[in-house]
Amino acid sequence: MTLRQAQGPGEGQGPGETQGPGQAQGPGEAQGPGGFRVPRRIVTGHDGNGVSVIVSDGPVPVTKELPQDGVAFHEVWVTGTAPAEIHAGAEDPTAGAVTVPPPTHGTRIRINEFLPGHLDERGLQSPVHRTESIDYGIVLEGQITLLLDDSEVTAYAGDIVVQRGTDHAWANRGDSIARVAFVLVGGEFADDVLEVLPQDVRDGLMRHGPRD
Repeated sequence: MTLRQAQGPGEGQGPGETQGPGQAQGPGEAQGPGGFRVPRRIVTGHDGNGVSVIVSDGPVPVTKELPQDGVAFHEVWVTGTAPAEIHAGAEDPTAGAVTVPPPTHGTRIRINEFLPGHLDERGLQSPVHRTESIDYGIVLEGQITLLLDDSEVTAYAGDIVVQRGTDHAWANRGDSIARVAFVLVGGEFADDVLEVLPQDVRDGLMRHGPRD
């Protein structure tokens, strides 16, 4: 049933499934070559008559795997402006090179996977890095340890980390895969943060892709 089928004359818009009659179920997650699971992405839009439609349904098209680190980046979506531009068609803003931070005035959503057994000599699974952004890390599966300058905390499935422009690193110290959805929002350091950070803090920000 579609929204239009669910909405009769004079009725308000009721809940409906997004899949129309006769449409095949879209593919689910795909298995990546390194043992990672590439997530399914469903994108909506509008046709030429203004009808809401599914414009794409399948594994995310951009994935970067780092086998030596046991980490994968699955790029879901990115916006470059605020407010975000909402388009109608099947354009894909994730096409191109993978970069860690979001656009300065935009957002980025990705799913990271961390395999167990890939800690370096410091007990880390990512570089220590800082971005000028607010990052929401939603743990989907397993456990992940967040390491800061003087403390660390382990988050479990269902937990949410709000990362506010601090130096940090990640490590999967468990015995199963950790999957985390990250929503990154471009921001600017407020005066109270700049007062306590080095004057050249922006010179050391991560602006590139993983391992670039």
